[in-house]
Amino acid sequence: MGKRTGPTNPVTVTLIKDLKKLALKEKAAIWKDIAKWFEKSSRRRPAVNLGKLERFYDKKLDFIVPGKVLSDGVITKPVSVCALSASASAKKKLAAVKGDFMTIPELMKKNPKGKNLRIIV
Repeated sequence: MGKRTGPTNPVTVTLIKDLKKLALKEKAAIWKDIAKWFEKSSRRRPAVNLGKLERFYDKKLDFIVPGKVLSDGVITKPVSVCALSASASAKKKLAAVKGDFMTIPELMKKNPKGKNLRIIV
């Protein structure tokens, strides 16, 4: 059997702990689900293109990507997306359509209850 892999970055390890604490405190299971995604090795975390976010666009929902947002695809709608990271060109495309990008800790402070969020993988 291979050795179990997981996050070694201390920032990610701290983020996982904070997500689990927030899930218990606010009784919001979505934060626990996101923590499970971050516990996987970085190779198994999803990379989502802007084109996919365009397909699942809903004005009332914010998207959470438990990995990285990439710039492939066309985006025309002002998508609000939260991820561990995003490419510079993805951030530029989002800004061009007045979309919003934020990190996971920023979203945790803004929306601790986890309401109106959708995980995209």
